[in-house]
Amino acid sequence: MRPVGVTADRSSRKLTVQWDDQHVSVYPFSLLRHACPCAECRGGHDKMGAKPDPDVFYLAEEDAATTRMVTISGVGAYALTIQWEDGHSAGIYNWGYLRALCPCAECRIGY
Repeated sequence: MRPVGVTADRSSRKLTVQWDDQHVSVYPFSLLRHACPCAECRGGHDKMGAKPDPDVFYLAEEDAATTRMVTISGVGAYALTIQWEDGHSAGIYNWGYLRALCPCAECRIGY
């Protein structure tokens, strides 16, 4: 699966991804930051390929420098990277990881 549209809305603090299978995922910025896939945030290189930690779906949304998006950029044809207000920018959200992070009820079944 691949995105056919990506929109970051800083006023609502949400990232919307429209997928090529017609699914639409809406990610609160704080969810994206709490689930950052970089080695530092995941606790080492050996944990980078894993699915998102299920606990991130239960964390409260917050408005802080750590969860305020400054920029979002494509990484080749396979991922996005986000620059956060606190300077963190090491996470590369590949399409598979980003889809596994979809917080909708349909995607959370069986997670």
